[in-house]
Amino acid sequence: MRPGGTVLIAPDDLRDGGTDPRGPDSFGGFVARAARAGRLVVQPRMGFSDPARMRTGLAATRSAAAVTVGTLTIDSYTRVGDHAAARTAVAEGARLNGYPITAHSAERTRAVLDGIAGPAFPVQVRHGSSRPAAIVRALAAAGLHATEGGPVSYCLPYGRTPLAESVENWARACELLAELVPAPALPHLESFGGCMLGQLCPPGLLVALSLLEALFFTRHGIRSVSLSFAQQTDPAQDAEAVRALHRLAAEFLPPDTDRHVVLYTYMGVYPRTERGATLLLEASARLAVEAGAQRLIVKTAAEAHRIPTVRENLRALETAAVAADLAARARPRAPIVPDPAEDGGGDNAVYHEARAFVEAVLDLGDDLGRALRTAFARGVLDVPFCLHPDNAGRSRSFLDSAGRLRWAETGGMPIPPDTAPDGAPTPLTSDGLLAALYSVATRYDTPAPGGRILSAAPSPS
Repeated sequence: MRPGGTVLIAPDDLRDGGTDPRGPDSFGGFVARAARAGRLVVQPRMGFSDPARMRTGLAATRSAAAVTVGTLTIDSYTRVGDHAAARTAVAEGARLNGYPITAHSAERTRAVLDGIAGPAFPVQVRHGSSRPAAIVRALAAAGLHATEGGPVSYCLPYGRTPLAESVENWARACELLAELVPAPALPHLESFGGCMLGQLCPPGLLVALSLLEALFFTRHGIRSVSLSFAQQTDPAQDAEAVRALHRLAAEFLPPDTDRHVVLYTYMGVYPRTERGATLLLEASARLAVEAGAQRLIVKTAAEAHRIPTVRENLRALETAAVAADLAARARPRAPIVPDPAEDGGGDNAVYHEARAFVEAVLDLGDDLGRALRTAFARGVLDVPFCLHPDNAGRSRSFLDSAGRLRWAETGGMPIPPDTAPDGAPTPLTSDGLLAALYSVATRYDTPAPGGRILSAAPSPS
């Protein structure tokens, strides 16, 4: 029992891997055991530069009335590889926007984790780096074995690192993680591919990128992966995307790969009211349960204003857990993971679009890293509104009248653009772009009569 009297999973159920080949000390194994018990794992984005405050945050996350995993979110200096600046900041006692894992000694980080992290409370390192080798070495030295990112998703949106360089960096990082984490722990990598610029990218491309990055991880020695997707503008389309991820993972990843799907609470412009933010968080928890995601990365009601406190993170975790439990009780016979062979198991429009992207990339050659570089060079993969030099920049998206994300322009991608009812291309104006960016925040901040959420915003013109 956790504080508040909520009975979740007995501690022994989480600590004991039994005959699970992942072993008891496994990030993926923990999530799998929670899923078998019908529970959604919830996780914050939390990261503090001060070790004592970081330890307090992890302890609070573990004690939440929810099934949780912990997070060490890394600071910006470490993320971009400026480790000297991170060390200087630590020496001067400056407050950073995350935990500088390469600036703190392995002994210091182990002290942060001691008595908190373990089989019943795995901790993941989240960072955003296209040069992750030093971070991987530091997390492994501290006894951790789970992180996230990817050669595309931690390159294109965040800087100007050449894609070819990021691909090489991430190949080495995967191999380092597999090499440095000792048995019985199983190294785990989560693709961020389903989240990059996710608020304005139609989900077929995001699903394909997440699958391709997970496949890249497996080809470089990682046997435990998670595939991500960020909540977007339409719940039905979002559910299709999560189910498509499950189906594609079953079809393309090696059969012995330990895998699960992680959903992110909406990552675009966030509601400014506490009520709107809470309603959006609850909607993401329901979506995770109903679509079959096994882990949820939450956001807090403070996201639109500032970095959240530990208490605000705790409230978000428990709010999401309650919403997930209510959704699960409303669907007692539904498995937490959809069966691709059953109705609703992933055979949908998002799946078919994502599969077209995946097959187009795999047709470019057996070396997946090289195929990814070629795909972006030719515009076969093209992220809308992404300004990175290696992105073709010929694709554009729009919101239709039902709130679904669609393609206005597809450039060289292997799919056609969506058209207006008269068959003409759908224009996207600057006003339309702003309306799309703010559509979710506006909808959740504006209650309809009776307290309902307003329907999706009409298609921008």
